[in-house]
Amino acid sequence: MPSSAATASNQSKSLQLLAKYFGYSAFRGAQATIIDEVASGRDCLVLMPTGGGKSLCYQIPSLMRPGVGVVISPLIALMKDQVDALEAVGVKAAFLNSSLSATAANQIERQLANDELDLLYIAPERLMTERTLDLLGRIKVALFAIDEAHCVSQWGHDFRPEYAQLTILHARFPAIPRIALTATADEQTRAEIIEKLSLESARVFVSSFDRPNIHYTVVDKTEPRRQLLKFLQTKHEGHAGIVYCLSRAKVDQTAAFLNEEGIDALPYHAGLDQATRANNQARFLRDDALIMVATVAFGMGIDKPDVRFVAHLDLPKSIEGYYQETGRAGRDGLPSNAWMTFGLQDVIQQRRMIEQSEADEQYKRLSSSKLDSLLGLAEAAQCRRLHLLEYFGEAHGPTYRCGNCDNCNTPPRTIDASVIVQKLLSAIYRTGQRFGAAHIIDVLQGKSTEKTRRFEHEALAVFGVGKDCTDTQWRAILRQCISLRLIEPDFASFNTLHLTDAAKPVLKGERVILIKESVFAAKEASTSKTRKTKTSSAAKSVSAQGSSLFEALRQWRTALAKNGNVPPYVIMHDSTLAAIAEAEPSDFEDLESIPGMGEKRREKYGEAILQIVQQVSH
Repeated sequence: MPSSAATASNQSKSLQLLAKYFGYSAFRGAQATIIDEVASGRDCLVLMPTGGGKSLCYQIPSLMRPGVGVVISPLIALMKDQVDALEAVGVKAAFLNSSLSATAANQIERQLANDELDLLYIAPERLMTERTLDLLGRIKVALFAIDEAHCVSQWGHDFRPEYAQLTILHARFPAIPRIALTATADEQTRAEIIEKLSLESARVFVSSFDRPNIHYTVVDKTEPRRQLLKFLQTKHEGHAGIVYCLSRAKVDQTAAFLNEEGIDALPYHAGLDQATRANNQARFLRDDALIMVATVAFGMGIDKPDVRFVAHLDLPKSIEGYYQETGRAGRDGLPSNAWMTFGLQDVIQQRRMIEQSEADEQYKRLSSSKLDSLLGLAEAAQCRRLHLLEYFGEAHGPTYRCGNCDNCNTPPRTIDASVIVQKLLSAIYRTGQRFGAAHIIDVLQGKSTEKTRRFEHEALAVFGVGKDCTDTQWRAILRQCISLRLIEPDFASFNTLHLTDAAKPVLKGERVILIKESVFAAKEASTSKTRKTKTSSAAKSVSAQGSSLFEALRQWRTALAKNGNVPPYVIMHDSTLAAIAEAEPSDFEDLESIPGMGEKRREKYGEAILQIVQQVSH
């Protein structure tokens, strides 16, 4: 254990570096302790939510220890932006990956040999070459940071086989501290990270998974694109955001739909060529008001801090996937939205994908269990954040209310729907458990069709007993019954519906089923065409007096970013611009108190900022 004097010395030095390079006066949460551990030469496993400041946990120790900090990351397309952001604040950084020419790569290797770098970002494939390992053996390495460490888990949503080879770092460089970091890992994944990376002696830091600035909303899926349009027009006109879809075709169709409605949107999926994907991603990172419509192929490690919303038009596969994807919103800590449409077809589609996959039975069972947890979140009548946090092991108790989700803001009323559910279960049973949802609903509503006549279902006692519910309502009830595992679709038999053992006590009246009253409400109102004034969340966070100053600073930043061919957030985050607009600094001393205005930024931009403040304010 280090002495208290050594710890105090580390803390003093780390705070000086934090202020000098990053412009902040204090660490958050466990950052200071983690930095002290790594700077003292010990291993760590860090679980911290997106936007929680994971990168500082290895960047500052790299500056404190002799040698270069080596950051292993699977995000080749984003390494340049990460390096640009570090260089903008005065840190000597570079990356090594397949995007570099041989000449450029050789130049980076010479810089390493000459001890001219503070940080090096490298892809795991490049790291594992004998040439790179030999090079690292000849230079002074400060630490190894293994970013996106959940990629080591074969059960995870972002599995990368090459990550399993990273145990070589412990064997080949036993004296160099390692820090593994991720924003998404349940207990099983944490255990796998520790085992696969030989981190048995590492100190584990698990921060809260809560992202209090994100508002969670789930709506019943009726007309998903029109619902999305209404969401964008009423809450996020002129904002950057991500819309996730399950299929490539749906991505293309949704991006085209948004463009037809006058909203700038680009597609991103594995079916596009590499050049198009790279160009679309670069535009998204550099533009302030662009929407990326994508499959899950897009987004891991996206550092864009001003993503104001993440929308899902289809159900993800697990809570880990949902948390990882929604976590790309609001990295700057400003108010942001996670919005999702959810319908019966989502449940059937995800169950079918699990059942028809070529994975072994163990993986299918795990996937089914993870989907059940996500369905519980989507169908929840109480706080959604409670479901999310409890999944990751944060117990808050059943009375917990976050105050920042749809269920907390407008608590749904529940009713005893046991009799209605019994009608549904009886209809499935009486028709022989060999028909799909559409036919069962026809029977319940008493609709005379070719199929009800051919199978003589009009003579059944259940025919017409559900006339008091609409088709949409029956589908919502059916969806909840599937999520409760009272009913299972048989994918081998064209999605026919079967009762599970859990349905028996419901049919016997031994189990009460509560359903949200909203299921029986009228259909959602038609999509509004009203357009709102374009105003960013950051602008809303400053006073009316400061809003024009914020926009002037934003325009200045955009021009600088275009001239330098870098994303605007590399120049300065929205949150920093908002703080300037709020404070209206009059001299360089005032700028020192602005969060995010480090020494390098004050030297480079201070005079221009003060001039803009003076012009707009006076």
